[in-house]
Amino acid sequence: MGKEKQYWLLKTEPGEWSWDDQASNGGISNWDGVKNKQAQKNLKAMKLNDLCFFYHSGSKARRVVGVVTVAREWYDEGGEGVVDVKAVGEMRRPLDLKELKGDERLKGFQLFRQPRLSVVPVSKEVWERVCELGGGFEGDGMDDGGDDVDG
Repeated sequence: MGKEKQYWLLKTEPGEWSWDDQASNGGISNWDGVKNKQAQKNLKAMKLNDLCFFYHSGSKARRVVGVVTVAREWYDEGGEGVVDVKAVGEMRRPLDLKELKGDERLKGFQLFRQPRLSVVPVSKEVWERVCELGGGFEGDGMDDGGDDVDG
């Protein structure tokens, strides 16, 4: 019996690490710099192949812009906990925070309850709704009739 896939949201300031940064270098990077204890606990809970929304935070660009997958589970690098993530693809239509908050079906989204948390768990229902609103993401199998990677 396999483990249930988990879903997450990873926040980053686009001036520090943007989707373009993530997509370059083969799309793989380590997700580090997480200081908050709850966010670290969430990072530790991530499993290989879990999917994560890539979310630009900050005053100008609060939006879901892409999807990454966990390529390497929690490990220590220089005394800091890290996971490696790999770009899967951009959202077909990026979703602003305002639009997300306006959707009745997303009322329980933890992003709204703990807005300062940089690593947020996402329920399967919320994941599916956000993907629906954004028209999915590149690499989700919806373009080419291939396997669907989002669950």
